[in-house]
Amino acid sequence: MTSGKAPFWQSKKLSEMSGEEWEQLCDGCGQCCLIKLEDEDTLELAYTRVACEFLDIASCRCTDYAHRTARIPGCLDLTPEAVATLGWLPETCAYRLIGEGRPLPSWHPLNSGRRESVHEAGISVRGFAIGEEGIDEDDLQDHILIRPGTDRGWK
Repeated sequence: MTSGKAPFWQSKKLSEMSGEEWEQLCDGCGQCCLIKLEDEDTLELAYTRVACEFLDIASCRCTDYAHRTARIPGCLDLTPEAVATLGWLPETCAYRLIGEGRPLPSWHPLNSGRRESVHEAGISVRGFAIGEEGIDEDDLQDHILIRPGTDRGWK
């Protein structure tokens, strides 16, 4: 028997969500943990397949989530205000989708009830991301994802 009440992600704005609800929105894809490069001339961002040193690529989870923003320069604490201004958030990001008034896809763990569904749908970085250990900063451009979704399984 259902209560007839819509789930929180369908009935609340990002700014109305509790901390627990906010954290549940993350699908665990790891896309935001990929290192991005900004073109100095055009200011366009390009994703690389190189993941932050704290991303466990197999689980697509941060190994030091509680301290990541203090330990990694540029790592952000997402807020409803930040979501509205971050054009680099992936098209599939639940924070972006909800912020834009769009529904969560069927593969999102809140809809599927399973954490693995994001990986099974080919949305996560599992399988194509690499760790940054041993990669020189000057070589990051060699790892740019030219066409995410077509050449690396990222949709």
